[in-house]
Amino acid sequence: MKQLKERIRINFEQLTKRQQIVAKYISDNSDKVAFYTAKELGDITNTSESTVIRFCYNLGFSGYSDLQKLIQDTVLSEKQKDPLENYLNSTGSIVESNHLVEHTLTEDISYISKLSSSINEEYLQSIINKIIDSENRFVVGFRSSHAPASWLTFSLNVVIGKTQMYRGDTDDAIYLISQITYKSLVIAFSLPRYTQETVTFVKAAKKKGATILAITDNELSPVGIHADYILKVETPSPSALKGMPIIFSLLNILVNGVAVTGWEEVQKRLEEYENISQDFSPFVKPD
Repeated sequence: MKQLKERIRINFEQLTKRQQIVAKYISDNSDKVAFYTAKELGDITNTSESTVIRFCYNLGFSGYSDLQKLIQDTVLSEKQKDPLENYLNSTGSIVESNHLVEHTLTEDISYISKLSSSINEEYLQSIINKIIDSENRFVVGFRSSHAPASWLTFSLNVVIGKTQMYRGDTDDAIYLISQITYKSLVIAFSLPRYTQETVTFVKAAKKKGATILAITDNELSPVGIHADYILKVETPSPSALKGMPIIFSLLNILVNGVAVTGWEEVQKRLEEYENISQDFSPFVKPD
């Protein structure tokens, strides 16, 4: 299914509006599509059978049956029972205060485990290398994405430097975009609810030749379709309230990966950072 979603993402902007509706539905409901006819899929998406078939042709399939066979061979074989289902059925609602800790931690552990099994380490290392090799880095994230974007900016500045966060309420977007070159990396958070300002910044940065890394919940999210690299993070909804442990786990992997890969330089930066921090400590008395 990853290959199909990637093919959809790459070709998404070349599809017609009605074909994009079909693309989004297939990406989000692949297990259901495995059993629909082309006509049924057209009816469900309020498009048509011919739109579904043309969509298949535009993605390089010989027809709808060819696409459906790929889904049946991959998605259905990979689909597993939600590990939380038995827990939720047996423990009931989280409103029972005596189950609060167990329920919350079990849910977090389950999603973090899913994250671990979904990460391709070779692909992840290519992203880490891009973070290190980039001349400078710009991080953007609003609403529910603001907190992880801020933490990632701070952490990357500690271990590697030259990382700036775009704060729409105080920063001059035009000035920041002027600092972006083809050697820059933009790390954009695209989590529900998506914001247009993030998309606008990413599009402007892409015009300047920057590489885009999207941290998102869906390959077809507003930023995902413009990204060169995607780190998909599946979180319980709403992500702003329940998904932060999973998102921060992913970011911790990124920061640790940067630190491990460039350890000699990171050590020097950490020592310098510690020395400067001592000068600003309120507990250090001046001579």
